[in-house]
Amino acid sequence: MAEHPNLTHPSEVRALLARLDFHPSRVLGQNFLIDRNVLEILLAAAELDAADAVVEVGPGLGVLTGELLTRAASVTAIEKDRRLAAYLRERFAANPKLNLIEADVLDCDLPALFSRPGMKLVANLPYAIAARLLVELTAVANPPAQVVATVQREVADRLAAKPSTADYGLLTILVQRRYAVAVVKHVSSTCFWPPPEVQSSIVKLVLRPAPLGGAADEPALRDLLRHAFSRRRKTMARSLRDWLADPLPALAVAGIAPTARAEELPPETWPVLLRALRPGPISCG
Repeated sequence: MAEHPNLTHPSEVRALLARLDFHPSRVLGQNFLIDRNVLEILLAAAELDAADAVVEVGPGLGVLTGELLTRAASVTAIEKDRRLAAYLRERFAANPKLNLIEADVLDCDLPALFSRPGMKLVANLPYAIAARLLVELTAVANPPAQVVATVQREVADRLAAKPSTADYGLLTILVQRRYAVAVVKHVSSTCFWPPPEVQSSIVKLVLRPAPLGGAADEPALRDLLRHAFSRRRKTMARSLRDWLADPLPALAVAGIAPTARAEELPPETWPVLLRALRPGPISCG
């Protein structure tokens, strides 16, 4: 196996994959970043320092992993593919800062992965799991203080969406409640090998001091959002009649016009509405 291949050089990536007899899986979103400029933009956005504890999901061949290890105090990398995990284990065997977990991150104990405040998630996230993972992270006790990730552009558009737009929905609200969202850069498919069939974007999420709208029962909030957005063409007064017999008093308490629709309500309104619909003790997410 070649020593320290240049993983931002397409020919060396292809040669390494050939030596490993590895064929990237489209299902698993195995599109390896090969553009040095994009890698540097991702790293700059992460604003890493020597004290940072970083989680990386989907390290692949380790192009980002190697850079993280030079900048952070520790890196926990979660790789689902056993062949890539074996390669990473060998490549970084001498680096004690790496904790490699061979698993599907969605099967992992996320609160244990993010066991303390201030940790960061920096990754080229597999397209198939990015949205679900980000939603799950909003509900852990110590959500990452910062997320810098490459995601499918469609997901980036949804993360950054404004009310009353087609991209605005459950993902937008759950993430924007906890994070200030910025799209750092749109990334061409030619920056990956093999090139994906979709465009990508680097997004940066910075944890807010407190969730917009205050504390919420997170599972109940998700249920409310799913209910409302599955009926997004209806007014809130009509859609919530499937939730309780007379929603008008709760809408009034939350300051929501009965004629408003789900896509018009900003993230901070939803926890207020949930409390009006379900008064009582609230568990913090």
